Amino acid sequence: MRICVFSGSSHGSAPAYRAAAAAVGGLLARNAVELVYGGAAVGLMGAVADAALAEGGRVTGVIPQALVDREVAHPGLTDLRIVGSMHERKALMASLSDGFIALPGGIGTFEELFEIWTWAQLGSHAKPCGLLNILGFYDRLLEFLDHVTAQGFLKNAHREMLLVQADPASLLRAMAHYRAPTETKWLKPAET
Repeated sequence: MRICVFSGSSHGSAPAYRAAAAAVGGLLARNAVELVYGGAAVGLMGAVADAALAEGGRVTGVIPQALVDREVAHPGLTDLRIVGSMHERKALMASLSDGFIALPGGIGTFEELFEIWTWAQLGSHAKPCGLLNILGFYDRLLEFLDHVTAQGFLKNAHREMLLVQADPASLLRAMAHYRAPTETKWLKPAET
C-alpha cells in the first residue's frame, strides 16, 4: 500500500502544520504504508518524509531535475525518482499510489489535489482523495466547494469523493473504507 502526500514546501505559520505532517508520516510508517511524495527536504514535505523515515518506513520521492538542481531534493529517501517535468512528477506519483492526502500548502498543493480529484471524478482512477484540515486551514475552500455544488457545477457524489478530516488517523480510516461512487464510471478507467 502506498499513499501519496501533497504538501507545502514551507512549514506555514503555525507549529501544528509541521506536527500534523510528522504525524501523517509516522502513522503511515507504523502501518506499513509507503509514503510517496514530491521528494523535497524542505517544509511540510520534508517533515512528512523525515517522520516516516524515523519510524522505519519506506519513502519514495518524485522530483523534477530542476528542483534537484536547486538542491532541495531529500538526500535520505528509500527511493528518489528524478523526472523531467512537473507533469511527469504528478503522473508518476499517481501511478505509484493507492490513495492521496493533501496537507496544508500553497498553489502547488492545491493544483495537485484538484488534478487528482478531477481524475477520480472522470473515472480515471478509483483511489481515495483525502484532505487533512488542520486548524481549519481548508474551511473556506470547503465552504466554496459547497457553494459550487449548490450552484450546480459539482455533483454531490463528486463533492463527497473528497474525504475531509482534521485528524490523520481518522482520515486514513475513512480512506481505507472508501468506495468510488458509480457515477465516476462513465469513462473507461486509465491503466495505472
